[in-house]
Amino acid sequence: MSPAAIDWAQPWLAPYRAIGETAAHSALRSSVAAALQQGTRPDSAPTFVPQQDLLAGQAYEAHIFQTGAVPTRDNLHDFFNGLVWLAFPETKRRLNALQAAEIARNGVTPTRGPVRDALTLFDENGAVLDAPAALWKALAARDWQSLFVTQRALWSEARLIVFGHALLEKLAAPRKAHTAHVLLPPTASQDARRMPFDDQSLSRSLTAEYLAQKPFVPLPVLGVPGWWAANAAPDFYDDPKVFRPGP
Repeated sequence: MSPAAIDWAQPWLAPYRAIGETAAHSALRSSVAAALQQGTRPDSAPTFVPQQDLLAGQAYEAHIFQTGAVPTRDNLHDFFNGLVWLAFPETKRRLNALQAAEIARNGVTPTRGPVRDALTLFDENGAVLDAPAALWKALAARDWQSLFVTQRALWSEARLIVFGHALLEKLAAPRKAHTAHVLLPPTASQDARRMPFDDQSLSRSLTAEYLAQKPFVPLPVLGVPGWWAANAAPDFYDDPKVFRPGP
């Protein structure tokens, strides 16, 4: 799929719409890397360069850390990666710095280890939720009826940001089974169950020690009220292949 075919009206694209629509049109006339370089950019945004700037044998994350440049292919995956960099540059830099530190410590090995696994999972498939405690409790228990039906009205007080660029790519062709890994709040904030939503605060909340615990809970994103018309019917959630019971 071309970036030009993206449906920018979809609610999960709200954080990226302002920069994404312009970049998608630019990508019709240039490379994805060049399109991401245009327009208003945050001061902490990286440079986007063609994929061939990544030297053979050099680790992708180490290259970004050392050069401040993100090798970018002409595909939807890298287009969404660039949009997340532009919307959340401090958080992406934090993830990259943690990846680079792990690579410097352990090298590039066949298995990433718990920290790099968690970093990659959040970077590719993560989401951030700000919600009332009752919704967090239901989500952690995978009590889908409580989360989406009984307490549906509470979603008016919640916000969900899809952060993972691979998940954003999948959602270009939405399917019921598409599932985010929602980052749980650090222990210090679990009573309030409020995640920081601004870029700098989210960046500061990410530590290697915390991420090594794999602090994620699955959330089928098309179940979010207002995100998919079919979920207005309560039996939408009666699908154990998607809305799986808790452990």
